[in-house]
Amino acid sequence: MTDTVYETITLQATQEGLAVVTLNRPDVHNAFNALVIEELTDAFEAIADQETIRMMILRGNGPSFSAGADLNWMKQAAELHTKDDNEHDAQRLAAMLQALYDMPQMTLALVQGAAMGGGAGLVAACDVAVAMTGTKFRFSEVRLGLTPATISPYVIDAIGPRRARALFVTAETFDAEYAERMGLVHYVVADQAGMTAMEEHIANLVFSAAPGAIADAKKLVADVTGEIIDKDLGHETARRIAARRASDEGKEGVAAFLEKRKPSWSR
Repeated sequence: MTDTVYETITLQATQEGLAVVTLNRPDVHNAFNALVIEELTDAFEAIADQETIRMMILRGNGPSFSAGADLNWMKQAAELHTKDDNEHDAQRLAAMLQALYDMPQMTLALVQGAAMGGGAGLVAACDVAVAMTGTKFRFSEVRLGLTPATISPYVIDAIGPRRARALFVTAETFDAEYAERMGLVHYVVADQAGMTAMEEHIANLVFSAAPGAIADAKKLVADVTGEIIDKDLGHETARRIAARRASDEGKEGVAAFLEKRKPSWSR
């Protein structure tokens, strides 16, 4: 996969199979506008189509991860666009978040400074999130007369409906440690050195796992969540593990374990 040139983000991919997407509007704290959403969607879809990419890191350039929606862009959209145009804008944001959530690769958010509104939605849509101490989070939409509608499925999935409702209706600012206790982020680190160390730790875990198994494990969680635990679900989960055992990855993984060697995908 070759690096692609964008205006508001950067995308870099290594030969080892790591892709890094960086929000690159530091002067506005990486706030979203229509172009950011378009370019993120393109990047996420391009990465998802690359079997050689095994992990994607999402980060923000500058002091903040993302301040959420660009208010000037939202104001212009409200003044110049029809209701249908505004709905199409919102649908593009929803599609971008869905593209991130549906990626078969493991996705990691590295968060510093601030993750507000849609920025916090990006964090929730990633598989794993690491935040630096001092990072501030807020779902601030109700302060603007809006609701966090497009990010709500991912936030509710991450922290549960009770906490989501409280934070959505109060627009309270909370810190990285509280975000970790809720499950919005998984790890909190003290500084950039800690962030780098955690990034390397998670990458080592991902590159020791079978990429197809990771994709199937992500789909497993999505498909099983909320289902009634009954015989039908038992049959379905048994079918899935049987398919994995019979797969090339499953055979290679078991053989490598028995032969006390690294499997073919492990770096």
